[in-house]
Formats: sequence, structure tokens, C-alpha cells
Amino acid sequence: MAEASFTSRAYRDDAVVLRTHKLGEADRILTLLTKHHGQIRAVARGVRRTSSRFGSRLEPFMVADLQLVPGRSLEVVTQAQSKGSYGHAIASDYSRYTVAAAMVETAEKLTDVDGDSGTAQYLLLVGALAALSRGAHAPGLILDSYLLRALSTGGWAPSFTSCARCDAPGPHTAFNASLGGMVCADCRPPGSPAPAPETITLLAALLSGDWDTAGESTERSRAEAAGLVSVYLQWHLERRVKSLQHVDRSS
Repeated sequence: MAEASFTSRAYRDDAVVLRTHKLGEADRILTLLTKHHGQIRAVARGVRRTSSRFGSRLEPFMVADLQLVPGRSLEVVTQAQSKGSYGHAIASDYSRYTVAAAMVETAEKLTDVDGDSGTAQYLLLVGALAALSRGAHAPGLILDSYLLRALSTGGWAPSFTSCARCDAPGPHTAFNASLGGMVCADCRPPGSPAPAPETITLLAALLSGDWDTAGESTERSRAEAAGLVSVYLQWHLERRVKSLQHVDRSS
């Protein structure tokens, strides 16, 4: 009877593994971003044993179709079928790995308080991990595009054309993270940086997914854009994304 009740409470959902922690000798606690249930924490029993049937499917950056059963404090993973084996391709390349780590940390922070955008954040993250694993674009560009889109999905869409404060049509020359992007001369707070026009073009391309334009950008524009994205991200999250300091921008 107890087993029947346990099974009747089970549900399925697609999930990307954000983070893992060891538990005991053979278990692992997973932080997951699911497609339909937002961010959850679950325990996968016995996955660290060599005989585990699905341990490799529950590593960071992997996407799987999971069967879960609600527990007192953690869900319990009872089945796992691979849907996106991105972990190996990402972990074998340092640039990709550091970018993926920053993306999943950002996704975790964005979805631990905002359950309403969980499905959109899930789809965005899975798409970014897939592009990263196959080397579709430079890792740094994928990261900055993901961060801008994730923030937009979370309600903090930056403006790179009209003034973020008064909506005056651009182009404008000053950027201010607290006001939401580019600002006109009248709205510009003291100390706001003035990025190069090419950098603003790159940022707008990354936000819109214009990869042709983004791919033609210079290293100088990419470096300046990365700095602005980092400031914008951490201002609106009101928390540090620790993984950003380890991102390898050399490729």
C-alpha cells in the first residue's frame, strides 16, 4: 500500500541540472531547473555508485526527462532519461565550462525567487547550453547573450536604443545600469560610462540574437560589452555571480 501511494504521487518533468552536492556515501542532492515546476531540489539515491543506471545523466549541464516523487524537504528522483548530453562537450573545454558555470549560477539566482518565468528561463538556458556544447558561437558571446535575455525574461530588459528613463529616441552615448541601459544627455547621472558605438551595436545584437552582427565584432567591443553586461546583471540581481570571475574570455 505504501509503495502504491509513493508511485501515485510521482510526476514527470524535463529538467536541467544546475548544481550537485554529495550526500552520504552514494547519494547526491541536485538543484534542478524544471520546465514546468520551476526550480526544485531533489535527491538521487545511489547515483555515485558505479552500478548506478542514471548517475551520468544527472551531472551539471545535463538535461533529462525525470520522474520525481515529492518528499518532506526534497523531491526524490526515481527515473532519468537523457534529453541533452551537453556535459561532456562543455566540461572538456575550459572556456565553455566557465561560461556554463556562470549561466547555471545566474539561472539558479533568477529562478529561486521568480517561479512565474520558470518555463521561459528553462527554455532559454537549455538553448544556450546546446549552442555552447556544439560551439555555435564564441563562448563569451553566448554567455553575454544569455545573460541579457535571461534578465529580460526576468523583467529587467535593457534598452540600447531609446533612453531607458525618458524613452527619447537614440542613439545615446551614456550607459547606466541602475536606470536600465542607455540614457540621453538630460537623464545621464554623473559618472555614467560612455561605451563605444560599436559596443552598443554588439549589445543590441546579443539581446536580439543577431549573430551575424555579433560575430563581426572586435575583441575590444566584446571586452567592453562583457564588462557592461556583468555590471548590469549584478546590479539587478543585487547579488554577486561568483562564477563570472572565472570566465575565460580568451576564445
